Amino acid sequence: MQENHPFSKFIAILGRGKTKQRSLTIEESRQSMGMLLRGEALPEQIGAFLMLLRLKEESSEEIAGFALAVKDQIKLPPDIAPDRLRADIDWSSYAGKKRQLPWYILSALLLARNGHKVFMHGSEGHTPDRIYTRECLHQLGVPVCRDYHQVAENLANSNFAYMPLEVISQPLQTMIELRPILGLRSPVHSFTRMINPLDAPAEMIGIFHRGFMDIHAGAGILMEQPHLAVFRGEGGEAERRPGKTCEVWNVDEGELSQERWPAILDNPRHPIDEAMDIADLAAHWRAEAGSDYARAAVTGTLAIALKTMDQADTIEEAEHKAGQMWENRDKNYLPAAA
Repeated sequence: MQENHPFSKFIAILGRGKTKQRSLTIEESRQSMGMLLRGEALPEQIGAFLMLLRLKEESSEEIAGFALAVKDQIKLPPDIAPDRLRADIDWSSYAGKKRQLPWYILSALLLARNGHKVFMHGSEGHTPDRIYTRECLHQLGVPVCRDYHQVAENLANSNFAYMPLEVISQPLQTMIELRPILGLRSPVHSFTRMINPLDAPAEMIGIFHRGFMDIHAGAGILMEQPHLAVFRGEGGEAERRPGKTCEVWNVDEGELSQERWPAILDNPRHPIDEAMDIADLAAHWRAEAGSDYARAAVTGTLAIALKTMDQADTIEEAEHKAGQMWENRDKNYLPAAA
């Protein structure tokens, strides 16, 4: 009689039926994801595991355990001094934008231009008809890192580094690319936001569904993340929606709190950007074009980052500082459109 595959026990926990199924513990989550990352599960098991999780919806323990499994396998080069791979804030970018340009990129670059080291990571191409961070950075003339040596170099030279997920973990990228095969996004899209490869003390996390705010915040506490902000961002990215109140779940040294950031603009329904021209990002930075919406999205997102990093004590102070940074920016930093 054939013995059960070692990974099958995790599928059984999730798929025993309504009365017997349960969520994985943080240690079970860490073990199961570790097996997936090491290639110790069959393709059929991977699909079943991810979709059972999707059907059940992930718990904070599962998100934390999966992210910790990834961190277990991240090996930073020993020939790079640890301080050269230090970031002040980790900024995840996995959703892509469809209705508005990714104004959060300007928020992150502005933060870097003001002396704060920003490490951004993400993936692209898994969902059609969206614009992703890598494509925008390329057009803005900002290099994309192919290894941690380039991360160290970019952080030293410009305080900003972006690394694609396939460089951090090719197995995770492969799982994300199952999206068109499975027909749904999987939990990989959720927990990759929390891998924080450089162990930055602050994290910016944007989500699409409101129900995931407490799940990610809870995972942050389990992972002992010093500072974290998670909110429902435009398109699922960590970008404030200027026309709507923004509920932010914060983690600060193990304490969980919630804040309601007021709407910046009066109109809650801004028209969809039909053009989605990436060149408009640089044009807005250079003050050659722009809109109230773009400015509010950039400064409003930056304000959340500043408060998360303990650079402001109140919402009002954070928004004031963000506005000053925007007004005082070097408008020639980004290249003009060709």
